[in-house]
Amino acid sequence: MTTAPTPVPAPAAADPSGGPGAVGTATASPTPRPARRRPRGGAWLATVPLLAFFLIGFGLPAVAIVTGAFTVSSDAETGAGSFTTANLTDSVQGAYWTALLSSVKLSALTALIGTVLGVPIAQAVLTSRFRLLREAVLTASGVLANFGGLPLAFAFVATLGNAGEVTKMFHLTDHGWSLYSFSGLTVTYLYFLVPLMVLTITPALEGLRVQWREAAQNNRATALQYWRHVALPILFPSLLGGFVLLFGSAFAAYATAAAMVGATVPLISRQIADALSGNVLVGQGNLALALSLDMIIVAVLVMAVYLPLQRRSARWLS
Repeated sequence: MTTAPTPVPAPAAADPSGGPGAVGTATASPTPRPARRRPRGGAWLATVPLLAFFLIGFGLPAVAIVTGAFTVSSDAETGAGSFTTANLTDSVQGAYWTALLSSVKLSALTALIGTVLGVPIAQAVLTSRFRLLREAVLTASGVLANFGGLPLAFAFVATLGNAGEVTKMFHLTDHGWSLYSFSGLTVTYLYFLVPLMVLTITPALEGLRVQWREAAQNNRATALQYWRHVALPILFPSLLGGFVLLFGSAFAAYATAAAMVGATVPLISRQIADALSGNVLVGQGNLALALSLDMIIVAVLVMAVYLPLQRRSARWLS
């Protein structure tokens, strides 16, 4: 009896790499990837409310400030005016220039002290074993960073003023202390700048990898050497960015200084208020806009430093 030959399967295509597709192995058909959906052309419409808010809240006032800074009113009834650069020239002379320099000095000093004090506090909170302490400090920092204006001024007057409780308890007046001075305003600003620095630098400190510290310890580096040669160079963009942020917050503060020191400490924000209200000279609204333009220029310079530093820091800590 004749037996039918057993069918032999055809060999698969040889694969020189020896992987799938080699002789004697079956090649699985690749699974088709789902096609990516492209965003619809109208997706940008979702940004229209934000752009409209930006144009109305920031664009129109900026245009009004720039226009008014280069305009002198010639007709009080119609408000018509002519082009001039006298407002900007006057804004950088005399008492106005002194106020601008004083504001920059106060902002730079408080930002520097806030940075120096805020970094150790943030590091101590992060390395603490008590989670409740960390949450409490960060929550309190979020509250205190936004505590300013008249309530802050009243709190310091009641505590460190000439008749304040702490002033009377330690006889600070006999040692030359005065809250209504440049040094007193510096201490007051630190009350909200230090918590702001804690909130700003905490994410950067959390981004420091444990492997970097372990590698430094394996190379017999001390804690001081680790911070000097590894941690601080990496954190430097974040530190400088935090300094810039604190500088801008102190530079723009108005209500606290107005309630505490008045005209005792010359500040650009106070000069703008006096020019708008006519406390010194009547009809100086355009000069106030020129002073505001000076503040905008300083803020733009500050942001021009802050944004590149933030991008550089993000590359290291991501």
